[in-house]
Amino acid sequence: MDARIEDYALIGDEQTAALVGRDGSIDWLCLPRFDSGACFARLLGEDEHGHWRIAPKAAEGNKRGCTRRAYRPDTLVLDTEWDTPDGTVRVTDLMPQREHAPDVIRIVEGVSGRVTVRSTLRLRFDYGSIVPWMRRSDGHRVAVAGPDSAWLRSEPPVHTWGEDYGTHSEFTVGGGERVAFVLTWHPSHERRPGLVDPYEALEDSLTDWRRWAGRCRYDGPHRDAVVRSLITLKALTYAPTGGIVAAATTSLPERLGGVRNWDYRYCWLRDSTLALGALLTAGYQEEAEAWRNWLLRAVAGDPAALQIVYGVAGERRLPERELPWLPGFAGSSPVRTGNGALDQLQLDVYGEVMDSLSLARGAGLPTRPHMWAIQRALMGFLESAWREPDQGLWEMRGDARHFVHSKMMVWVAADRAVRTLESHQELDGDLEGWRRLREEVHREVCEKGYDPERNTFTQSYGSRALDAALLLIPRVGFLPPDDPRVIGTVDAIRAGLGHRGFLRRYDSEADDEAVVDGLPGGEGAFLACSFWLADALHLTGRPQEARELFERLVRVANDVGLLAEEYDPVADRQLGNFPQAFSHLGLVNSALTLFGAEEAG
Repeated sequence: MDARIEDYALIGDEQTAALVGRDGSIDWLCLPRFDSGACFARLLGEDEHGHWRIAPKAAEGNKRGCTRRAYRPDTLVLDTEWDTPDGTVRVTDLMPQREHAPDVIRIVEGVSGRVTVRSTLRLRFDYGSIVPWMRRSDGHRVAVAGPDSAWLRSEPPVHTWGEDYGTHSEFTVGGGERVAFVLTWHPSHERRPGLVDPYEALEDSLTDWRRWAGRCRYDGPHRDAVVRSLITLKALTYAPTGGIVAAATTSLPERLGGVRNWDYRYCWLRDSTLALGALLTAGYQEEAEAWRNWLLRAVAGDPAALQIVYGVAGERRLPERELPWLPGFAGSSPVRTGNGALDQLQLDVYGEVMDSLSLARGAGLPTRPHMWAIQRALMGFLESAWREPDQGLWEMRGDARHFVHSKMMVWVAADRAVRTLESHQELDGDLEGWRRLREEVHREVCEKGYDPERNTFTQSYGSRALDAALLLIPRVGFLPPDDPRVIGTVDAIRAGLGHRGFLRRYDSEADDEAVVDGLPGGEGAFLACSFWLADALHLTGRPQEARELFERLVRVANDVGLLAEEYDPVADRQLGNFPQAFSHLGLVNSALTLFGAEEAG
């Protein structure tokens, strides 16, 4: 496969998502949930690992892909068009909001001339490892293997046949003529779900998405990019629970050919404050409340057992394993499912949870009876555990250290607890004890995590390494933006971690940091951190530089406005899982920071 990560667009139904390539092929789809086994896994392998391509017959072997593509404005409905010698044809892709079963709808429409179109469907359940048994029933092609069943039909029916373990169709459309394909999944032990009308589903999806996008309160520069990011975040939300997955994919590499390939189809606590802030400020209180409620359910229980990542319904067991039959994107192996980092101690997540719940309370979201009890329990754990070393925000797989960002977030936890008690005197808590904790942590970080010789905070106590997470110091209120130590840290990070106008999160290739990272090889510029740099430049009085960086970052998005986790400015390629919630949250929050609160509201 010669595809690039940025060649893909996203469709989804808020319970799972598919990636559609420029060649008209759906190369990634997990059913029925984001974290289920993939029935199309060509993204991480070859044709035989599952895909569904619809394109003009004349375009077979054309590596350039379609002539043009775009989302319908303010929706997640994708149009892909090809100009051929015989005419122009359009394929419209969507996944409508499901009532019971997930559907993928692909509508082929002739625009001009008469164009012959071919559909090739290769279903491969369990991440491309299982070829299903195919049969015909009531005008459908039915695939069954173990717990999975999928039904394919077209309206009107077209010539369809089986060949080479695939289902093929070929037909010709003229201007204004349409053929719709519907692929429906359901558990194989259940009866086939009711049929969905593909044309009604298209109109309903357009209406629903445009109504949702119309609620956005932001009206500043780059509004289209902000709305596209918000739509992407909505698409990455698991609607039944409100959880937001970090990305729709697993194992897209942070370095082509490397081993930094992780499963991001889960919900990270680190995203909680950024997600809540973006949703609330942009006008999406319902979604913010749903995410807050997911957070409360996920973290309930023993504070010492708090994880950094959970399943979309709050599941705690996400065992990490490798899939050796998949060669990986661009030969980047291993391909992994699950995430072993969930067992790490990361003190920062306690601060992120406390900050999120404080933000939710301050924004007027309805409180829950157990919310403050959970917060008190988290603080009780931190009072004794904060002195421990941990793995840090970036889930370091080397030895535990005293990461400065982690300690700073302990300070955030104490600060938000104190502020909550000061403004809500009806609540019980150890106000004086938490004030002392706040002061002690602040003092220690400033003594042990700051390098006065270089005027910068460092990645960990006693280290000379830098960490882009320290750009958040003024955002969380640990120090004011005009403090010389903040300005020095921003400048040091920009100089030390800058990479051709963007920013790495830390130096993953320095010899003395190999033990910290615990992994071989480097990675690209981290897009969320680059947005944090734009915010920090703005907050420290350099708005023009901040806006120039923001403009540069917006241009990294692909032709349909999507961002991966990282970017290689040398090869001009996106890297990492895609699309990435952390990157899109960075874009939304930076727009709100740089262009002023007056643009939202």
